[in-house]
Amino acid sequence: MRDFAWGIAATGNIARTVGAAIAAEPGMRVAAVGSRNLGRAQALAATLGAESAYDSYERLCADPAVDAIYVATPHAQHLEVAEVAIAAGKAVLCEKPLAATVDDAEKMVRLAREAGVFLMEAMWMRFNPLIQKIAAEERFGDLRSVHASFGFAKAYDPQHRLWAPELGGGALLDLGIYPFGLAQLFFGMPSELRITGTLAPNGVDAEAGGVLLYAGGRKALVETSLLGNYPNHACVVGTQMRADLQAPFWATPRILLSGPSMEPEEHVLDPADNGYAGELREVRAATAEGRTESSIMPLDESLAMMGLLAEARRQVA
Repeated sequence: MRDFAWGIAATGNIARTVGAAIAAEPGMRVAAVGSRNLGRAQALAATLGAESAYDSYERLCADPAVDAIYVATPHAQHLEVAEVAIAAGKAVLCEKPLAATVDDAEKMVRLAREAGVFLMEAMWMRFNPLIQKIAAEERFGDLRSVHASFGFAKAYDPQHRLWAPELGGGALLDLGIYPFGLAQLFFGMPSELRITGTLAPNGVDAEAGGVLLYAGGRKALVETSLLGNYPNHACVVGTQMRADLQAPFWATPRILLSGPSMEPEEHVLDPADNGYAGELREVRAATAEGRTESSIMPLDESLAMMGLLAEARRQVA
């Protein structure tokens, strides 16, 4: 059986990181890299052992050797690239968030469903085996709360993708999606959202934090920031057990389970089974099985998160 072949759209840090994960995964390879800058595409292709490099995303998606496209562009370009890939019949793994706006995300999902083409948001947190373990745990008792933060100090530069509004910048879309996403994994969508924050001089959200409220008094406390270095760990608390996720919680290498009637349990991640590997394996399995969506990261949950983050951003403003 031939290796599952990937095309990588863009050449930034995340493209290099995930490209290296593809190259390291048995039965997978990077077949091609696409960028508007051919020199950058050629350089990354050489690094990853890809045989082809293209100066456009259209040419990348038209390559018959490519089975799936990994979209690693800035958020605001996700729709543009995904639309081309879907039209070409390629499975699409799109970096989180799914898009820069709710409208763009809805269009991506509609196009994929109409074409019967696989599409998944690359929320690698959900594919971390330790997070999957606690999501399936039955020893929590009645789940009561999730606490999570993700923040680091990033010097203000309106040209940088994290700060540029035209590139989908801001703390919520890039960082906040992880603490919000952990809450979504355990509790679903909140009945109420109360968020405060601070805007950068150009109007993007520089920091945000608050509480997500759920039925029965359950809650999630979340924080995200581009202004300060946060603990970046998380905990999930139930009436019978608590799970502490070591930083960085979205890619946690270690969890500690503890409770009043149990001996503490430590679980450590096998580096070969990190979240990048898990999401890559899911795309390959789905295409082999003829699935067009993932049950681990469903498209409806990606759309719900886009709406939740948009409402959080509205409250910050």
